Amino acid sequence: MRMSLVITAAIALAFAAIHVAGPAMGFLRTTPRSIWLSLAGGVSVAYVFVHVLPELEKFQGSFRQHIENGGPLSQIESHVYLIALSGLATFYGLHRLVRWAASSGERDRKGTTLGAFRVHLASYALYSALIGYLLLHREEQDLRGLAIYASAMGFHFIVNDQGLREEHGAAYDKRGRWILAAAPVIGWALGAMLTLPQLAISALFAFLMGGVILNVLKEELPDERESRFWAFAGGAAGYSAILLLSR
Repeated sequence: MRMSLVITAAIALAFAAIHVAGPAMGFLRTTPRSIWLSLAGGVSVAYVFVHVLPELEKFQGSFRQHIENGGPLSQIESHVYLIALSGLATFYGLHRLVRWAASSGERDRKGTTLGAFRVHLASYALYSALIGYLLLHREEQDLRGLAIYASAMGFHFIVNDQGLREEHGAAYDKRGRWILAAAPVIGWALGAMLTLPQLAISALFAFLMGGVILNVLKEELPDERESRFWAFAGGAAGYSAILLLSR
C-alpha cells in the first residue's frame, strides 16, 4: 500500500507539472493544430474505446449485485453506460454554458470573459481532481493498469491544458493553470484519505470516461482547429495496438 501511495503521488505531481510547464510548450500552439496534440487526442480516445469500455462491463456487474431485485433500477440493463452518457452530456452542457458566457460577456484586455473563465476553471478543476482520486481507486489495481491509466490521462491533460490556454490566454497562465495543477494532487490526497463504496467508484469512473470522450472530440472536431486527422488516427491506432498487445 505504501509503495502504491508513493507511485500514485508521483503521477499526480507529474499531472500537475503538465499544467505548470504548459507555457513552455510553445511548439504545441500552432495552426494547423500541432501533430502532437492530435496524436495525444487519439491516444485518449483509444484508451476509452479499447480499454475502458470492456472494463465498464465489469462495473456493470457491480451494479447488478448491489441493486435489489424488483427495484425500479433493476429493470435497466446498462446502468454504467447510462452514467458514461451522462458524463458526456454534462460536459457538453458545460461547454455550451462556457460558449454562452463568452458570447454574452464583455471581454477583458486578456481576451477572455470572467464568467466563461470561472465556469471553465471550476469544471476542469473538479474533472482533474476526479482523475487524481481515481489514481488510487480503479477496478485494476496492478501496475499495468496504473501505467495505462496514467499515460492516457497524461496525454489528456496536455490536450486540455493547451485548449484552455488557447481559450483564455494570459488569464489562464496567470491563475488558471495553478489551480488546475493543484486539482489532481488534491484529488489524490482525498483518495488517500477517503475510500468510497465500490459502486460509487464505478459510477465516478464511468462518468469520467464520458467526459473524456467529449473533451477530446470538442478539441479535435471544430474546423478552426485545423486538426491533423492522420496524427489523431495514428495515435488512436498505435495506442490501441499497445493496449491489445499488453493484455
